[in-house]
Amino acid sequence: MNRLKGRSKLFLIISLCMMLISMLGASLIQTSGGRVNITELTFETDLGLTMSGRLFVPDGVTLENPAPAIVVSHGMFNNNGMQDLNFVELSRRGFVVFAMDMFSHGNSERVEATPVILQSMDQAVQMIARIGYVDSSRIGVSGHSLGAMSSNIAVTIDNEREVPLISAVLLNSADAVYGTEEGFLNIYGSRHVGIVAPMHEEFFMLDVDEYGYVTPPREFIYHHNAQSFLHFGEDPAELALPQREAGTFYRSNFDGEEAIRVIYNPSIIHPWAHFSTEATYGTIAFFEEALGAPNPIAPSNQIWQWKVAFNTLGLIGIVIFLVNFVTLMVFTPLFASLRAREVVEPQPIERGGIFWLFVTLSIGAIFGTLTYLPILRATDAFRHTTETFRQTQTFGIGMWALACAGFGLILMFGYYLLIGRNKGVNLHQNGVIISVPNLGKTILLAVISVTMFFGVVFFADYFFMTDFRIWVVAIRPFGPDLLRLGLFPYMLFFVLFFVVNSISLNSFNYGTIGGKKWTNTLIVIIFNVLPAVVLLVMQYGTFMTTGFLLFGDHASAAQAPYHMFVVWLFPFLVLLTVTPLISRQIYKVTNNPYLPGIINGIIITMMAVANTLTWG
Repeated sequence: MNRLKGRSKLFLIISLCMMLISMLGASLIQTSGGRVNITELTFETDLGLTMSGRLFVPDGVTLENPAPAIVVSHGMFNNNGMQDLNFVELSRRGFVVFAMDMFSHGNSERVEATPVILQSMDQAVQMIARIGYVDSSRIGVSGHSLGAMSSNIAVTIDNEREVPLISAVLLNSADAVYGTEEGFLNIYGSRHVGIVAPMHEEFFMLDVDEYGYVTPPREFIYHHNAQSFLHFGEDPAELALPQREAGTFYRSNFDGEEAIRVIYNPSIIHPWAHFSTEATYGTIAFFEEALGAPNPIAPSNQIWQWKVAFNTLGLIGIVIFLVNFVTLMVFTPLFASLRAREVVEPQPIERGGIFWLFVTLSIGAIFGTLTYLPILRATDAFRHTTETFRQTQTFGIGMWALACAGFGLILMFGYYLLIGRNKGVNLHQNGVIISVPNLGKTILLAVISVTMFFGVVFFADYFFMTDFRIWVVAIRPFGPDLLRLGLFPYMLFFVLFFVVNSISLNSFNYGTIGGKKWTNTLIVIIFNVLPAVVLLVMQYGTFMTTGFLLFGDHASAAQAPYHMFVVWLFPFLVLLTVTPLISRQIYKVTNNPYLPGIINGIIITMMAVANTLTWG
């Protein structure tokens, strides 16, 4: 054990170095080596609602030397951090960039319905236009998904102004306004407009062919909506207009002003636009052409990947930090009673035990797979207004986690009563039965450990304006309102799930197979993440082969929520892989399944609460 203590000290120091390198590196990338100033901005909008975001101002931009500005927006259930590709690359090219939190997202004020959220882009544009060092004749907007829908709303509002504010619009992973039942139209006028249209788009980019059949998103560029857009609102069928292609700028004159239209058609899915070199290329190329970059750099020259690399280093570092901090804490006098006498080693699993290992893990994975979509549908997890719980996504997933926890308890103790105790399973020895004083210390140590964990996150945000993220997985700071919101009921759901998960992985399914320790860990991780893998493979395997989704048929509005429910599974691939590793490492030192379960449950709760939509 003393050897373990010394090794944990070493790894704690290594993790601190990793996180510091992550903070410094990510900060250098997003400030272009210190040449872009970043300000956390909170202001009251013309609607009387508070909006937050980050303002990126390149060196040399002054009242005497104003620069074009671009407002970038995330989509539904996200925050401004999801626009890091764009704010890094656009600010690097000399644009003033405001990465906003839409209303009810991030740190912006909570509202009660989607129509108010959709006004977010217009409110941000009004703010940016009032800044003296912004060239108000060159303001662009770009939004992903709901952010693009908000951009369309901003254009309709802007059309009513005597002097419009928006010069260029890039819609990412969402449709333009193509027309009405009366025919095609051009609401954008002389503005420059582009679309990043993923070939494998789960929510948008649908059309109808000449026979009335819905066309798959991968064929979007060939059909009426895309062609009308590229022909500036003309009906391509009626006028027998020539076919226009993706990736080409098309030009036309409106009231003496030249306007451009372009569609980028990268081979990506909807959420991958947050992580795509191709989509970022389109964004850079479009705004360079539409607004003129003060510091032109080729669109292929991208550095955001380095920010991802540094962020990933920080993610790995903070996990190592957590495990080794907990390990060292059980060597202190206060928490010494939580330390196992010796490192808990797996015992060989007999042939019959291997059979039951796979049977119970398989039954649990099947239950999780079969219940995910029905439970999220039953809880109305994609609700667009607040009626009961303020975070519908967190509530829906939390209810699924709670159902899985309940089923897991039944499965484990059914196995114990019918088979396990006759095979020598001892609930005292495997840590399931714990004394009341040690349970109290377990809860206290879990709270201290999580506080230290998020303390690092707040440190990174305060001193470096960075967090720890990769694609759709993000550990970011949160305000007191979200902390209060997370405490009940969401934390109850996730803590129960991860405690039961920890008991299953460690107290009932910890043993060697073929003499190899790592084999068991690999097996339990595979079954832990299997429901997410199965549903994603079924959904996207069907999508890639047929052009249409399996869950959430494009042509069926009644199935529409399933589009989003399956997309929400992508973070599970990481979270349900990493949490068992954390759980197993802490259990080996403590013989206590509750401690890692509570820690994982609190962390996942606050990650979920801090990264989604919150109704007012």
